[in-house]
Amino acid sequence: MHVTHLSLADFRSYARVEVPLDPGVTAFVGANGQGKTNLVEAVGYLATLASHRVSSDAPLVRMGAERAVIRAAVTQGERSQLIELELNPGRANRARINRSSQVKPRDVLGIVRTVLFAPEDLALVKGDPGERRRFLDEMVTARSPRMAGVRSDYDRVLKQRNTLLKSAAMARRHGGRGMDLSTLDVWDQHLARAGAELLAQRMDLIAALQPLTDKAYEALAPGGGPVTLEYRSSAEGAGAAGAAGAAGAHGREELYAQLIDALAEVRKQEIERGVTLVGPHRDELVLKLGELPAKGYASHGESWSYALSLRLASYDLLRAEGNEPVLVLDDVFAELDARRRERLAELVAPAEQVLVTAAVDDDVPGVLAGVRFTVADGEVERV
Repeated sequence: MHVTHLSLADFRSYARVEVPLDPGVTAFVGANGQGKTNLVEAVGYLATLASHRVSSDAPLVRMGAERAVIRAAVTQGERSQLIELELNPGRANRARINRSSQVKPRDVLGIVRTVLFAPEDLALVKGDPGERRRFLDEMVTARSPRMAGVRSDYDRVLKQRNTLLKSAAMARRHGGRGMDLSTLDVWDQHLARAGAELLAQRMDLIAALQPLTDKAYEALAPGGGPVTLEYRSSAEGAGAAGAAGAAGAHGREELYAQLIDALAEVRKQEIERGVTLVGPHRDELVLKLGELPAKGYASHGESWSYALSLRLASYDLLRAEGNEPVLVLDDVFAELDARRRERLAELVAPAEQVLVTAAVDDDVPGVLAGVRFTVADGEVERV
């Protein structure tokens, strides 16, 4: 699968830009602040309905404009599709496929798949648990686009359940009479049902990623492993850990029952604190290097190798499942030492489509020779 044309209107710094793309390697080269990352950010948005740089859509719309449009032509085998997303901050976004009548934005998920390498990836290893949960959930949705609906359902139920708990906690603190919490059992069931599906998908993903991540780390840092991905569920109790290899033993009904029991166990604390204490939103992916957690123990270089290994493993998994993703390397080579830079370039070069951004030509390894665009003053020109 590859993108053959990218069109942007009022997206970030671009009033309008048209970029024809070929299979193989394409590099966008330009000084910082010229808009090269905006181009690959748009491709990534088509794949995930989110930016890897900001948490909301508002910054994606050019200053002074009401909306932004991302349009891309995509080819997979003999099939070509045109997808379009209209970003409307504060209102519902819109989507079209092949210029048809309007569809839901999440209906475009799965048409474009990307694996994105960026300087922010270091947070996968060094950042808080939310960074790793986001990584898992984006990959879960890339593998199965229907999971976007499950994630949305879970987030909706969690928000409503937290609202009920917060109101109960406030009433308790102010000495008022206890609220009617009879509906909490219903919210527990909804949360556990969506949560069990998300948990099962996460654990299946980790089991699939484990050998691929270990292989990628060995390729980037020979002799430096092994690496282990370990899922820790808040429903299993403090300190309990579920290793990746045991994921297959957890059926959805078992996970549902486990969540229901855990919610019942912590209900008193939840009412006191006014927040949901159990569920996928509280879980952790622990990344181990040898016997120790990478966070806090891995060196800077080891952390980079680990983060890159997770991305390479993601690419290998998606490709093995039948839809090779576009590889996006956003200013990542400038962050790496010479050995890691060359090794990463060698590993990604055979991909069907690779999009690279760099400040200067020298930042792009020679093995990634291909099409070059210069990006300056809002203009994108092929060299």
